[in-house]
Amino acid sequence: MKKSIVFGIMAAVLLVMGAGIACAGSINDSGINRREWRQERRIDQGLASGRLTPWEARALDREQSRIRYIEAQMKSDGYLTSRERLRLHHELNVASRNIWRLNHNGYRW
Repeated sequence: MKKSIVFGIMAAVLLVMGAGIACAGSINDSGINRREWRQERRIDQGLASGRLTPWEARALDREQSRIRYIEAQMKSDGYLTSRERLRLHHELNVASRNIWRLNHNGYRW
């Protein structure tokens, strides 16, 4: 009886630990991909509305390309650590501020 209870508890602990490890090293982070997609859309909308000049849109597109390159480098080893995910979110925050700033700087095309 005691052995089956101990075995059950150990199995539950291992199951929970395994799930935590699987989530921590996941490559597919839909939050990052969704943010990248939204930022690309904001750049396209700014260019279409004339709020961004072609030069500004190119600069923002280059910034997005740089973020995608960094992301690919981080994912090249098969997983994305929490520190790497944090850095990507920081880079996306900076890019988002740049998109807002250039969309609202008063220049019209």
